[in-house]
Amino acid sequence: MFSCFKYCLLGNRSIRFVSIVLTGIILNSCSISYKFNGSSIDYTKTRTITITDFPNNATLIYPQLAPKLNTALKDLFNRRTKLQQVKRNGDMQIEGEITDYRITPLSIQSNALAAQTQLTMSIRFKFTNTKNSKDDIETTLSASQTFDSSKMLTTVQETLANEMVKELTEKIYNQTVARW
Repeated sequence: MFSCFKYCLLGNRSIRFVSIVLTGIILNSCSISYKFNGSSIDYTKTRTITITDFPNNATLIYPQLAPKLNTALKDLFNRRTKLQQVKRNGDMQIEGEITDYRITPLSIQSNALAAQTQLTMSIRFKFTNTKNSKDDIETTLSASQTFDSSKMLTTVQETLANEMVKELTEKIYNQTVARW
């Protein structure tokens, strides 16, 4: 009986040992890569980025719009990537312009007045990846915000512009380095 107990005890130890070894092998052979900043940049090849200022070429001009967009875009890449921003000839290059900034009446009521107004901002941008040309992009993006027509544009413009700039910079980031 003692030998049977000794055999079972050794058997359990052997099973535990084999289980631990197999678990270790399985965990080492499986690799899952998480990138918490959302970027898919190979920093061994790509180290710099050039983000040129986007001029405001829209018909309707909001003077703070271009500086807001330019600052927000550079800050976003600075916070989320390890790329060094350079004035020209970066490994990645982003350039563009604000092409449209307009208000459009929405929800026309029976008295022919709009209940809501939509503010829209459009940009054209070009992304060049000198290390991988298949990532190059040239496209137009838009963002819109709606506000009650009883409010003056001047009272809501800063808040709405900030929201549209945030949305557009996220879209640029996602299409260039995050590739979602």
